[in-house]
Amino acid sequence: MGVNDDKIIVGLSGGVDSSVTAYLLLEQGYNVEALFMKNWDEADDDKYCTASKDLEDAQKVSDQLGIKLHTVNFSHEYWEDVFEHFLSEHKKGRTPNPDVLCNQRIKFKAFLNYAKNLGAKKIATGHYARISKVNGSFLLKCGLDKNKDQSYFLHLLDKNQLSQSLFPLGEIDKNQVREIAKNNNFVNADKKDSTGICFIGERPFADFLTTFLPKEQGNIINKNGDFIKHHHGLPFYTIGQRKGLEIGGGFSDSQEPWFVAEKILESNEIVAVQGDDPLLYHNTLIADNIHWVDIVPQFPLKCTAKIRYRQASQDCKVIMLENNCLEVNFSESQRAITPGQSVVFYQDDICLGGSVIKSKSNE
Repeated sequence: MGVNDDKIIVGLSGGVDSSVTAYLLLEQGYNVEALFMKNWDEADDDKYCTASKDLEDAQKVSDQLGIKLHTVNFSHEYWEDVFEHFLSEHKKGRTPNPDVLCNQRIKFKAFLNYAKNLGAKKIATGHYARISKVNGSFLLKCGLDKNKDQSYFLHLLDKNQLSQSLFPLGEIDKNQVREIAKNNNFVNADKKDSTGICFIGERPFADFLTTFLPKEQGNIINKNGDFIKHHHGLPFYTIGQRKGLEIGGGFSDSQEPWFVAEKILESNEIVAVQGDDPLLYHNTLIADNIHWVDIVPQFPLKCTAKIRYRQASQDCKVIMLENNCLEVNFSESQRAITPGQSVVFYQDDICLGGSVIKSKSNE
């Protein structure tokens, strides 16, 4: 390929995906630099903190590729733009998705602005998604590796952000990424993928949350209203949760496991059910905080949607309500619809945008 003089700054995390992203852009002839972001302030001796090791890996890959590595601390921005909202939602009994907001506010706003000030034409990340330019507009599309597609987490981006971004991994699959890293002897070729909260890491979630939110004991009840046991506080539980309920035998004749079916903020109660109880399933949800990547679609909208990452796309019909909310009616009942999470809409492999789940039905 011919040389491309455009400066591209890659968000280099120290992981294999962003490292291969930088490699592929160099192969395509771009003028590549990298930026390592630290977005959570914690002591380097914190047992869950990987920032120093990640920076070390990022530096080794940068040195190997012969590219400059910049570093920046966006902890203040992350706290104000992502984490305070995260805590506020938990206080309301909802289960937010900080990775979605982090992409919109940190990776494709704070990072993008910082990179532009460094002279970058565009930024690039190791996300498994694609950007397509059609008639002057920029569309967000699913990554070709369906097992790794991350368009769900990117649905809050707009066409301006997409026009200044590159996702080289959208065209290949994870196995190829690992192979490229191994062929180039990258130090992180076998490094496992991070699965924790964006920038916070893979620490025990409930313990982490107690640092910021008080425990407010309440009752766990069955669907008949009978008391089962006490819970530690609504923020520490989510709809559909099984692990951590610690409901043993003796509460019913059935030995099936218990799940969280409902969180009642007003009475500080959790309704728990056993097995595949109908209370866990709903055909309809109401969502607000609507965002469309590009144009607003026509309603009623027939499309597919996901209510969680890695869920198979579900057929649905979307109606715009008078209060600027969406009513999403699914062809098949959905398990554990969770207020605070995102419902993301698709037409084939194009991500149209998304909305935040407000309630599990219109009741």
